[in-house]
Amino acid sequence: MRGNQSFVILLVMKLLKNLFSKPLSTQLKVTSSNGFHLRPVARFTTLAKSFSCDVTASFDGNTVDAKKVNALLSLSLDKNDSFTVTTRGKEAQKALTALQTLFEMLMQDDVEVTTITKEHTHYEGETLEGDIITKGVAIAPASVYKTETLQHENSLAFKDAMQQTIKTLEETYSAQKESNNADIYLAQKELLSALAEKCDSLEDLEILIEKESSKLQGTTLSAKITDYQDVLQQVKTALGLEVKILFPEENFILLADDLLPSEIALLSSTQVQGVVLKETSINSHTAILLRASGIPSLIADTSQIPLSSDIILDSVAGVVVLHPSSDDMQKAKVSQEQNKKDKAHSASKRFESAQTTQGKTIKVYANVGDVLSAKVAKEEGAEGIGLLRSEFLFKSVKPTLETQTKAYTEIFNTFEDVTVRTLDVGGDKALPYINIPLEDNPFLGVRGVRLFRTHPEILAEQLHAIFIAAQGRKVKVMFPMVSTVEEFNKAKIFAQEVAQEHNVDISHIEFGIMIEVPSVLFLLQTLNKVVDFYSIGTNDLTQYLFATERTHPSLKIDETSSVVFDAITHILNHATKPVSICGELASNTEAIEKLIHLGLTTLSVNPKSIAQTKETIRYV
Repeated sequence: MRGNQSFVILLVMKLLKNLFSKPLSTQLKVTSSNGFHLRPVARFTTLAKSFSCDVTASFDGNTVDAKKVNALLSLSLDKNDSFTVTTRGKEAQKALTALQTLFEMLMQDDVEVTTITKEHTHYEGETLEGDIITKGVAIAPASVYKTETLQHENSLAFKDAMQQTIKTLEETYSAQKESNNADIYLAQKELLSALAEKCDSLEDLEILIEKESSKLQGTTLSAKITDYQDVLQQVKTALGLEVKILFPEENFILLADDLLPSEIALLSSTQVQGVVLKETSINSHTAILLRASGIPSLIADTSQIPLSSDIILDSVAGVVVLHPSSDDMQKAKVSQEQNKKDKAHSASKRFESAQTTQGKTIKVYANVGDVLSAKVAKEEGAEGIGLLRSEFLFKSVKPTLETQTKAYTEIFNTFEDVTVRTLDVGGDKALPYINIPLEDNPFLGVRGVRLFRTHPEILAEQLHAIFIAAQGRKVKVMFPMVSTVEEFNKAKIFAQEVAQEHNVDISHIEFGIMIEVPSVLFLLQTLNKVVDFYSIGTNDLTQYLFATERTHPSLKIDETSSVVFDAITHILNHATKPVSICGELASNTEAIEKLIHLGLTTLSVNPKSIAQTKETIRYV
C-alpha cells in the first residue's frame, strides 16, 4: 500500500514540476521569400511533436499550438515576420534548441522560386501574357474539364477513412523521399493529422477546412488553400464519394482556375499538351508538381482565352496566342519540333556509356533509396547502383524479414551491379523504433557501423534478407562510418556468422567500406588487405575534415575545396582495391573533370543527375 502511495506522490510531483516549470522562449525571424509555408511548417510541427513538452508559437497577439500544422499556418507568417516559440515541460530546453536549429535550416534551404525569364518571340496574333510555370510550346484547342460525382459502396467509418488517407499520404511520402517533391505529401499528411483531432464527421471536416482556409485568404499563403481542398477530396474518396474528372480524349490545353496537387498525376494519362491556370502561384504545390511533370504551363487570365479553337501556349515566351495566324502556327511547330529533337537526343544518349574525349570509359551509377527510385535510375540510364541507402526501406515501421527480402530482390533484379550500404542511422537520421540514447554530439556518436554493437539483432536480420535476395547475383555489402580496421573486421565476421547460422552461401558477396572518417586515410595500407572495395562518401568526409556539421544552419563548407581533393588524391594513391565516389561531389559539374583526372572511373549520383553527368564526362 505504501509503495502505491509513494508512486502516486512521485507521479503528482512530476506532473506539478512540468506544470509549473519555467517556460523557455526564443524569437525566430522568417527570412524565406516564400514565408513560413506548409512544407517547412509540417517539418517544424513533426519535430515539435517528438518532444515531451508543450510548444506554442505567438505572433501579432495570437498564440497557437506549434504541434499542429493548421494552427501554425493560421499565423500567416511572411518574410521578415518575427514570432516567438515557447516551450514548457520536461524536454523544454532540448526542444527549443532543436526547433531553433531546424527553423534556421528550413529558412536557408527554402529557395525562392524565381520568375523565369521570358524569351522574346514575335507573334502576329493577339497574345495574352502570363507567368511561366514550366517552359515549353503547345498547340491544341483550349478546354476545361468536367466532373462527375460517383457514390461507391463504402464500408469505412469517417475516422477510418481519415486514418486510411493519412496512411496513404505517409506511404506516398516514403516512396518518393528521393524526389524534391516528397515534402508535399508529408505536409499534407501532417495537415490532415491535425484536422483529424477536431473532426468526428465529414461535415465537421468541411466546416473546419472552410474556417482554416478563410484565414489564409488574401495572404501570401493563400495558394495553400488547395492543399486543404486536396486532403478533403482524398478523404471523400476514401469514403466512396469519388469526383471523377473527365478530360477530352483528343489533344487539349487545359484551362482552370487552379488544380489540386493530386490531380496533376491524372493529367499524365491524358492527351494534355499544356496547362493555363488563373489563380495559382509559382510557389504553390500545384506549380511544383507541374514543373516536375514537364507539362508546359503558364499562370494567366483564362477568362480571355477562347474555348474549342486552336491556341498556342508558348511558355518559353510566357504568352498564349489567342488567335494564331498561319505563320504563328508554323513558327510554334518549328519550336515544338526542335524541343522534341533536343529531348529525344538527350533521352537516347542517356543509355550510352560515358567516354571522355580521350576514349576513357567512366561508369555512372545511381544512389537510390528504394524499389521505386531504383526503377527510376534504370530508366534514367544508370549502369548500376553505387549506393543503396537501405535505411529508406525501413520507414517508420520496422520491416519484417520477408518485406526486406522482397525489396532487395526487386532491386537486385533491376541491376547486375548493386552496392548495399547497411543500415545507417544516427546523426541527422533517425528511425522511431531504433532507440539511440540522447548524445551531446550525435554526429560523433552511435551511427553507421557502430549499430552492430548497439542493435545487432536489427543488423542481423537485414544481412539475412540481403543474403537471401543476393543468391546467384553480384552484390556488394558496404559498411558506413568505419573508422578502424577492427570495426570492419568485426562487422564482416558478424555478417559471416549470420550467413553460417542460416546456412546461406555468401562466397560471391564482396565486403567494403565507405570512406567518410578521416582516420581511414591513414589506415589504407592495412585495410587494403581485408576490404574488397572502397566508396568515398564526400558529404560526411568533408564534414569531418572541416569539423563542421553538414546540416548546420549557418556554417557552410566548400565541397570543392582543395583539401577535399587532396584527401581524394591520397586515397587513390594508397588504395589497391577499387575506389568509387558516391557523395554529391560526384555530380558537381565543376568537379567531374578533376575527379576523372585524379583517376576515378566510377561515379555514383542521384538518378536525375545521370544524363547530365554522362554528358559532362563526354567533354572531359
